[in-house]
Amino acid sequence: MLTTHYLPGSPCWIDVSSPDVEASVTFYNGLLGWDSVSLGPEHGNYRFCQIGGATVAGIRQEEPSGRAATWLTYFQATDADVIAKTIEQAGGAVVAAPLDIEGQGRMAVFADPAGAPFAVWQPGRTKGLGLVTDAGSLGWVELYTPDTVAIRPFYRSVFGWQIEDLPMGDTSYPVISPAEGGESSAMAGIAELQHGDGAHWLPYFEVRDCDATVALAQRLGGTMQAPAMTTEGVGRMAFIADPFGARFAVITSSA
Repeated sequence: MLTTHYLPGSPCWIDVSSPDVEASVTFYNGLLGWDSVSLGPEHGNYRFCQIGGATVAGIRQEEPSGRAATWLTYFQATDADVIAKTIEQAGGAVVAAPLDIEGQGRMAVFADPAGAPFAVWQPGRTKGLGLVTDAGSLGWVELYTPDTVAIRPFYRSVFGWQIEDLPMGDTSYPVISPAEGGESSAMAGIAELQHGDGAHWLPYFEVRDCDATVALAQRLGGTMQAPAMTTEGVGRMAFIADPFGARFAVITSSA
């Protein structure tokens, strides 16, 4: 499971782009019970979203472009520059070259060979999210890709991930753990992309009541992407888009 003890290659930060930060703050604060702290104009009015003072996500300004807003998943890296070279050599693309965030850390944005965007974070003062797996915080991330087998060598070469196919009903589900993790360190999964969709990473937020959260999201201007469903032994989950099109999932995990 996710923890805030961030091993290399584990998800350590998420943020969502928005053409209207204030509107996004209103939506997510109302939906997930967040508070929002602005870092000020010198940081592009980037928002830290928090629960009880612990940061659970970020919201960043993006100029209107006609493209849907997106959630971006960051994986911890010990050296952003070294991993950028590894990603290029493995067939990925550099979307935004490594840059310093004024002492907070160093980041870069990439796309995997199937086109799924992701980022890396080399921690400075900001180590990563302060809270995960509790209600309102990140509980899981999932890669949607057209070929769930072909993409594995890329991520193994970049992060050294362990990927194990776990039985799930009549099929299996590829589960990812960091290279240095143990049996309980599973942090992400891989799912087959629907025809016509683009490869992407999807964050799951833990919530106390999946169905109530979906209804609230719709009242707040979000869109239900697929009806809530229950997966035995996992929990009840639903897929949502925020008012600007950024996709995410909510899950009420099984006890």
